[in-house]
Amino acid sequence: MRLHALCKKTWVMSLLVFALVVSLTPVSQAAASLSVSQALENQNNSVQAVKGYVVGQPTGTSTVITSNYPNDYALALADSANETNTDKMVYVQIPSNLRSTFGLQSRSELKGKSLTVTGTLTPYFSHPGIKSVTSISTETGGTDPTPDPTEPTVPVEDYYRTTAGKTGNTLKTELHNIIDHHTELSYSAVWEALKKTDEDPANANNVILLYTGRSQSKSTNGGGVDDWNREHVWAKSHGDFGTAMGPGTDLHHLRPTDVSVNGTRGNLDFDNGGTEHSEALGNYFDSDSWEPRDEVKGDVARMLFYMAVRYEGDVSDEPDLELNNTVNNGTAPYHGKLSVLLQWNAEDPVDDRERRRNDIIYSDYQHNRNPFIDHPEWVNEIWN
Repeated sequence: MRLHALCKKTWVMSLLVFALVVSLTPVSQAAASLSVSQALENQNNSVQAVKGYVVGQPTGTSTVITSNYPNDYALALADSANETNTDKMVYVQIPSNLRSTFGLQSRSELKGKSLTVTGTLTPYFSHPGIKSVTSISTETGGTDPTPDPTEPTVPVEDYYRTTAGKTGNTLKTELHNIIDHHTELSYSAVWEALKKTDEDPANANNVILLYTGRSQSKSTNGGGVDDWNREHVWAKSHGDFGTAMGPGTDLHHLRPTDVSVNGTRGNLDFDNGGTEHSEALGNYFDSDSWEPRDEVKGDVARMLFYMAVRYEGDVSDEPDLELNNTVNNGTAPYHGKLSVLLQWNAEDPVDDRERRRNDIIYSDYQHNRNPFIDHPEWVNEIWN
């Protein structure tokens, strides 16, 4: 019995010693943030936290400015607060809900400060970057997580706050700065996005086709007869951008359309007149132009106005798209007919379906808006 008691006492003491050792051993911490140099080496689309110092605002692949910041859309981070070599910087795309807190136009005092950014390691401005950012935290531990993407992140009027008092080309430039650098989709991802942006409000299983107005099953997308496909309202040959990420996948001008109707429209410019399309009644066409049905004339015009502002050729791999008053524009980066588009914008006002689509693209996909849906009067401020 005495031997049994001694063994039991020894066992209890061993447990106490083990517990003491465990209590003194540091608890394993979460994986540390990456340095900027590590982020530069691991542009592999993984989601990581990256810690670095704010050294300026990127405005091009190899250009980072350190004063007179044009907007709140991007940051450059480096492992040293005094770094000037852009090859040692990672570019951060700031989501719209964090711009007023971490954008350098609003908060220039952030330059030289240490931040931890959590997002996807992927190129931005054709340079190693961090996109789809979910949070940015300061050295003191404050954090600003991205809210539920189904909820509006910035009031519309605040989104356009820097446009106050601007008109003409100055307004056009400012709107470009606001809507530039949106989150880009792959061309294959456009299929699923259109199923949400163009969903039939009366039947959640269907989408509404742009030119015919037909409600059609979401599952019938493809290239067959009577399928629906992805129509580039700004014809992708006008600027020769094809289906490249950016202009070729921008939801603000991509719409579901009947395959054969889309084939007839092709890359025609927009104008009044022609022969009525037998399948898409209310749409007219001839050898050089397409006239959509009355219910979407304004929609088409505002999509083209958006494209002419969003794509200004200030990024090396993006075209400079402009509207003109001609047809037969071919592969030139122009689309017409401007005078007719101005007429359509006035005759077919923005409706709730158009507003809903704009909101979905902003909150769920690209995180930028079509200004001419929110403010159709700006069309005349810029082009009249």
